[in-house]
Amino acid sequence: MASPLDQLSDGALDWLGGSLDHFDPYSSSAPSATHAKAKAALELALLCHCTARLDGSPAPLTGARDLVRTLWGRPDFPDLFDVHPKHASSYGLIYTALAPDGVDRPSLRLDPAFLSPQGKSPYERIEIRYYADKAGVTHGIEPYAGLVPLSPLVAYQPSAPEDTAPEDMAPGDAAPEEGDAAPLPTPQAYALTHTAFYLGDFGRTRPGLTADAAAGAQDLVSRMLDHCVAHDRWDLAAELVLTQFILGTDPLRTPSGAAAVECLVKAQQSDGAVPGRSATLRATESDTAAEFFRRAYHTTLVTALMALIISSGRTS
Repeated sequence: MASPLDQLSDGALDWLGGSLDHFDPYSSSAPSATHAKAKAALELALLCHCTARLDGSPAPLTGARDLVRTLWGRPDFPDLFDVHPKHASSYGLIYTALAPDGVDRPSLRLDPAFLSPQGKSPYERIEIRYYADKAGVTHGIEPYAGLVPLSPLVAYQPSAPEDTAPEDMAPGDAAPEEGDAAPLPTPQAYALTHTAFYLGDFGRTRPGLTADAAAGAQDLVSRMLDHCVAHDRWDLAAELVLTQFILGTDPLRTPSGAAAVECLVKAQQSDGAVPGRSATLRATESDTAAEFFRRAYHTTLVTALMALIISSGRTS
């Protein structure tokens, strides 16, 4: 019998592999919004990049890797970023960082102001540094040693001011209801998980926290997971489970992590999709195929990424 993590990853990869036309921004099946087209392709590239570093990269991703390689070979693909000026610099940097092996690394002109620390929160500076370092792009962001103590993993408390919402909070998507017991507002919760992803290189390294800071972050993540399970917030639950792993815990050996994985197993459909960010925002039978994809692809992709990384074990 397959383990819960294997069940999640196998099903999610099956659905993702069968949905590649929707990830291809030049396909008629892709979401109608140009922003969504570019964003979905970049997220697929991140999944391919992270899983390529695992032992025994899953065969079902072969089609996804081929699509990413094809897209990165198109000189007109970066033009999709310019349609949404607010995100163009961020998308361009991620695009450069995630160029597949064997493809000439693209050279995009990035605004020097975007690559400087001025006017940016610690979370934003961590994100820029992560992708700029990976892309080999010169930047002015301070070293991680100075950023870690200021990061959401250390600084966030329920009363802290809201930070900038990460990119997976897509325009037009309403945030799931917080509920009175939510330890963090939604933007802060996503900034918390993404900070762990970048500082821990998606499970490849330790995030550089002191023992006390790591314990505090683990406690906050556990409490946030309990809330997500109680309110069926699937997308954030998958990200928090991966965050537990990055912080040095086996999530399946913690009550909150095990409950979250079980929550995701229950939410996963027979075709492998996790049908939305939450039960509140899930796709319905009346949705078109494109609308179902828009609602389901990110949570399904993050669930696959989480399950594959945790199943592969820690590399350092």
